[in-house]
Amino acid sequence: MQIRWAKLGIIIGGWAIVGSILSLEILFNMRASMKAEYFDVLGIAIPQFGRALMWALLAPLVLKLRKMVPLSQGNWLGGMSFHLAVSFLVMAEFYVGRVFFMLILWDEWPLGEFWNTVLANFYGRNIIDMAYYWGVIAYGYSFEIYHKYKNEEIKAAQLEARLIESELNALRQQLHPHFLFNTMNTVAVLVREGQNEQAVSLLSRLSALLRISLDQTRSPEVTLQQEMDFLERYLEIQQARFSDRLSVTVDIPIELRTARIPNLMLQPIVENAILHGVAPKSGPGHVHVSGRKEGDDLCLEVRDDGPGVVNTGRGRVREGIGLANTRERLAKLYGPAGRLTLTSVASRGVTVLIALPYHV
Repeated sequence: MQIRWAKLGIIIGGWAIVGSILSLEILFNMRASMKAEYFDVLGIAIPQFGRALMWALLAPLVLKLRKMVPLSQGNWLGGMSFHLAVSFLVMAEFYVGRVFFMLILWDEWPLGEFWNTVLANFYGRNIIDMAYYWGVIAYGYSFEIYHKYKNEEIKAAQLEARLIESELNALRQQLHPHFLFNTMNTVAVLVREGQNEQAVSLLSRLSALLRISLDQTRSPEVTLQQEMDFLERYLEIQQARFSDRLSVTVDIPIELRTARIPNLMLQPIVENAILHGVAPKSGPGHVHVSGRKEGDDLCLEVRDDGPGVVNTGRGRVREGIGLANTRERLAKLYGPAGRLTLTSVASRGVTVLIALPYHV
C-alpha cells in the first residue's frame, strides 16, 4: 500500500514539475519581450498546469495506443504515420479547446472571431504538445526495455541457481559410487573376519550419512552445524576403514555453527586430505578441521600431515577436480568474497583455507 502511494506521489510530483517549467518558460519570455514589471503569474500558471494535467490524464491512453499500434507496425511506416497523425490531432484539439475557453472566461475576443483567433494565435510553442505525446511513447518503450532487462536478470539468476543445484547433485553422484564401493568393501572384510557387530555399526553409519544427504538435496546452503553432522558421519566411516591409521580433530566454536555455508563444501576437502594426505603414509595420519571468524568472514581450514602435493614449477600447487569445483562454487555464490587458498609443504602436509562472508 505504501509503495502504491509513493508511486502516485512521484507521478503527481513529476507532472507538477512539468507545469512549473512551462509556467516559468512563458513568464521569462514575457519579461524579456514586454519589459513589464508586473505579470499575472496565476493567469500564466493556470493554463500551463492545465496542460500538464491534460497530459497526465492522456498518458495512460497514449501508452495503450502504443501497445495496440506499435511504431514498428507496417514496416515502421504505418506505425509512425499513425502516431504522428494522433499526436497532431491531440495537439490541435488541445489548442482549439484552450482558445475556446480563453474567449469564454476572459472575453478578450468575441466568439464570432473564434476561428480567426485560432489561426492568428497559432505559433510554434503549441508543437510542444506533440513533443509530449512522443515523450510518453518514449517512456513506454524505455519502461518495456527496463522490464525485459529485469526479466532477463531474473532468468539468469534462476539459471545460475539451477546450475549450482546441478553441480551439487553432481558432487553427490561423485561421492556415492566410489565411497559406497569402498565402504561396502570394508563391510565385506569385517564380515569375513567375523566382526559382525562392527559391520552392522558401519552399515548403520552409512545409512545415516545417506539419509542426511537426501534430506539436503535441494539446499545450496546449509548451516555449518548441518555440514558438520554430515562430515561426522563420513569421518566415522572413514575411521572404521583406516582404523588406527586415521585420527581427526575438529576445532569449530559452537557460536559459529549457525553460519551458512555451501552444501557439501567441507566433505570433498576432507576426503582429499584423507586420500592424498593420510592414505599414502605408512604410519598414522592426522586431519585437523578448524573454523574461526575474521572480521566479516568465516574462515574454515582443513589441514593434514601427509607428504604434500606436487608443485607445477610455476610457484603454484597442482589442484584436483574437487578443489577446482569448490573454488568455482564459492565464486558463483559469493563472487570475490568467496576465496579458497591451498598451501603445501613437502613432508608436512597440505592446508586448505576457505574464506566466505559470515551470514546466518
